[in-house]
Amino acid sequence: MKTVPINKLSFKKKLSMIEQYSIKDFLFKWVGMPTEGLDEFLPLEYTDSVFAKMEAAQETAFLINEEERFRYATLTEDNQFVIGVLDSNKELKHKIISLDEVLSR
Repeated sequence: MKTVPINKLSFKKKLSMIEQYSIKDFLFKWVGMPTEGLDEFLPLEYTDSVFAKMEAAQETAFLINEEERFRYATLTEDNQFVIGVLDSNKELKHKIISLDEVLSR
């Protein structure tokens, strides 16, 4: 995953239903296709305040690399998958996930 400054990203303002399902499908594969399904493992809700995203509930604690907490997934205007994570200092970081990263899991 590549960490990118927010000023280098242009997020979509709205996501179609197809884009929302694509993000959920992408995340399902990225987290290793949990048997309980993504909705049970990592429930997401569509929100479009500031920009469009599939956001995890506040109480959801999906950790990445044992120190970053997943907050949301979205698409850029260039259709790149981006996740927002809180690091151990509770600082929001944005990471681009490549298709290669999903396919290699």
